[in-house]
Amino acid sequence: MNAELQTKGRAAKAASRVLGTLGAEAKNKALHTIAAAILQEEANILAANRQDIEAGRVAGLSEALLDRLLLTSARLQSMANDVRAVANLPDPVGEEFDSRRLPNGLQLSKRRVPIGVIGVIYESRPNVTIDISALCLKSGNAAILRGGKESVHSNQALARAVQLGCEAAGLPAATAQLIESTDRELVREMLRANGLIDMIIPRGGAALHQFAIENASVPVITGGIGICHVYVDRAADPAKITPIVVNAKVQRPSVCNAMDTLLVHRAVAAEVLPAVADALAQYKVDLRCEPNALSILGGAAGVQPAGPADFDTEFMALIAAIKVVDSLDEALDHIYAHGSGHTEAIITEDYSAAMRFTNEVNAAAVMVNASTRFNDGGQFGLGAEVAISTQPLHARGPMGLKELTTYKWVVFGTGQIRP
Repeated sequence: MNAELQTKGRAAKAASRVLGTLGAEAKNKALHTIAAAILQEEANILAANRQDIEAGRVAGLSEALLDRLLLTSARLQSMANDVRAVANLPDPVGEEFDSRRLPNGLQLSKRRVPIGVIGVIYESRPNVTIDISALCLKSGNAAILRGGKESVHSNQALARAVQLGCEAAGLPAATAQLIESTDRELVREMLRANGLIDMIIPRGGAALHQFAIENASVPVITGGIGICHVYVDRAADPAKITPIVVNAKVQRPSVCNAMDTLLVHRAVAAEVLPAVADALAQYKVDLRCEPNALSILGGAAGVQPAGPADFDTEFMALIAAIKVVDSLDEALDHIYAHGSGHTEAIITEDYSAAMRFTNEVNAAAVMVNASTRFNDGGQFGLGAEVAISTQPLHARGPMGLKELTTYKWVVFGTGQIRP
């Protein structure tokens, strides 16, 4: 095993023993010192980020990826605020639930406990370094982080701020550690680091998730691949359509909960599509349209025929696919065939249609008359999130504090023996 991973894995294991016994007050103190350290280290963090941005431009990274990589004073302030928000959340560790007394007098309950050491493999977005560190600390877990090579300098500076904050609060520096080597083989070794890492969360594109699935012996939580739909029903309120669609697509197009495909019921398509296209044109969104949608939008700006792969693509850019459907059934069939289980939305005033949509769509989050962009740990009141899980086990949707814990059975007896 790689020496860096082995050394940091052992240190993380030792740190996790300390973290698992801490009360909320000690963890919250550390989170506040981390937030302060992020702001105190701003100059160093932004200088490191400029190195990554410049290297990214030379390497030909897209504007969408550069946006995910970019740090600013405002984004650092937002990170610090998110860390403080995690400190204000209830501590899940130690929670007792499902208590009951058996006929033989044994008192049973489940007690929420940390998972241990959580490894996270991620790409591009350096804010993940802070989000994961904060949530892991509050939930009593140590973290081993491995970011992408395109953000290595930013991640190093942010991880240093986290460790400075931890040490100032009397916690082990190994509470959160960054794997600094950019050797891809280390990813494979993390995925097989049984005994050092208790759970792996890959955050990135489909290739990373597939690599994790194929190579992991450590338990893996997958998710974050978003092919997200907004379906405009025949009973949609016209006043809600354009604001929701525009927000879902352009508010931050490079993230996983941005809309990729717009489905519109044929009964309202002639009215809805021109208004939506005009609004999206203001943001220079390219529209990939199937023939029915193309016949309505004609030669509007940014409109072109959809290609064979457009309805199976997470664009992560100012691009949207558009399809006219004949019914709610066709919309549901399309989502079943092309969705990724991330976030799906319906715009309708028909209660029955809304209930069918929420009941039949299999996704981590289903929205009614709301933007897909709300599928987010902060927006759901969880604080920051480690990932958005699209798998059914053990967590689904934004993974906040409770999703980073497990439980153990606690049994109190009065001398009972099993007959």
